[in-house]
Amino acid sequence: MVNRMQFYIDGAWVDPVVKKSTPVVNPATEEAMYEIALGSKADVDKAAAAAKRAFETFSQTTREERVALLEKIIGIYKNRLKDIGASVSDEMGAPLPMAEKLQAGAGLGHLMTTLEVLKNYQFEEPVGSAVVCTACWSWQPSDSACASATRLVEGCRARALSNAAAGTGMPGAAPASASSAPLRRNQAPKRRP
Repeated sequence: MVNRMQFYIDGAWVDPVVKKSTPVVNPATEEAMYEIALGSKADVDKAAAAAKRAFETFSQTTREERVALLEKIIGIYKNRLKDIGASVSDEMGAPLPMAEKLQAGAGLGHLMTTLEVLKNYQFEEPVGSAVVCTACWSWQPSDSACASATRLVEGCRARALSNAAAGTGMPGAAPASASSAPLRRNQAPKRRP
């Protein structure tokens, strides 16, 4: 399902608090392909509140449960790789083979690397929830995968704000080049002695 005028927050597609949209233009043809909803501070607040609620239970999941979740996400991502590449090609004007192999492929690479780290890394306790947001351009599958996957393996339930990825058919609709949450910034999880 492609939903470009709503956000996926707290397990459901919801209308933006403020009705505002922008066209997505194919840079190769300069034609508007469709409109996407734009988020507001109120939308971020809703997503942050949902992430905070989800943190209470998700932070208690086991490594095995997170491995299973990430493996499921990777399976869906692989099945949708051509869809993701086609959307990136349309939205960025990148040649289709490049969008599929490099741009969509980079996101898959981040997810798979994160899965391997999750299987062996010793994390400290989760410290909070996260809201992940990104613009609808510039390596979105890679940004989304990198930020969202690391929040998941840390036990920090990530909630997406932007639906830029929803317009591309990305699994989970979790765009993410910038994170804002009560997490320690610029610190990798510490190893336990």
